[in-house]
Amino acid sequence: MTLPIYQHPTMTVLVDDSPSFLHSLRYQLGPSFPSIGFSDTSAAIAWLREHGATAGAPAGLLSPSVDTYTLSPQPYNIALHVEEVCAIRRRAQRFMTPSVLVVDYSMPGMDGIEFCEAVHDLPCRKILLTGVADERIAIEAFNRGLIDRYVRKSDVHALDRLEADLTELQEGYFQSQSAALRMLLSLHDFSFVNDPAICGLVRELGARHKIVEHYLYKAPPGFLMYDRDARPWLLAVETEQSMNAQFEIALDGGAPASLLEALEQRRVVPNFSDGDGMYSLVRHKEWHRFTAPAQTCHGRELYYWAMFALDPELLEGPVESFAAFLRRHPGSA
Repeated sequence: MTLPIYQHPTMTVLVDDSPSFLHSLRYQLGPSFPSIGFSDTSAAIAWLREHGATAGAPAGLLSPSVDTYTLSPQPYNIALHVEEVCAIRRRAQRFMTPSVLVVDYSMPGMDGIEFCEAVHDLPCRKILLTGVADERIAIEAFNRGLIDRYVRKSDVHALDRLEADLTELQEGYFQSQSAALRMLLSLHDFSFVNDPAICGLVRELGARHKIVEHYLYKAPPGFLMYDRDARPWLLAVETEQSMNAQFEIALDGGAPASLLEALEQRRVVPNFSDGDGMYSLVRHKEWHRFTAPAQTCHGRELYYWAMFALDPELLEGPVESFAAFLRRHPGSA
């Protein structure tokens, strides 16, 4: 079990030649699964290509490392710009990202399989709605990699199964966006993203604070999280090695003895989020405001963590809330 390095609410795209079925399904899915419906396959493909082409991890996340002396790129070394992940939260259209396509098989002109073939290159996951007689065709499409799931419309538990599949496939969409970066992250200070224990912790805290989106955060390392009203939280995650570094920097920076003792004894986790996340003299008298009691998480190594409620005014923004998006796009709920 691993955690996507970022995740936010997305759009479910419904395609069926029956407008009444689309209206009913969108109503049943509700705001938990924002959706947009199309009874015209050409319009659906055009929308998917417009909104799916700009989705995904930012292109500026990776770049060649630069020699600090010659300022020349180093072609065999890669720099990882974690701040670009966090910048996704400021994308005005992030909630319009099509993560899952739900398409009916039996449609005139273009059936569901042909539709999935037409958008096979897009990263969105695909669910085929079928009749009983179409199940063999759905299995063949699954084996060919054209669809990820299929649901029989006539199944008495069809809606429950569809919602379960949507939840799983939406996370799978973000897992695929994160996959290529996991190895690089493990070489930096972010190996915790690959630890199932941290994944469980993030899910637990997410449920407790009603979190709907999270993003890998650079300094201090951890996750920036938002609830549906865009209230920000920071989960700071430290290791023995990084806590030692916090102590050494604070010691060299002339930190007060009380802070040094708290860091050395692992009683607090710091959130010196300006600059490189380490102690500076600016925090000399008010260091208590930038720390929280340390809690532990036992995974592949011992982690020290704390959850900080942040002032949104101090974060680079603006960030539109999921609740505001739903109000602004009532047809998507």
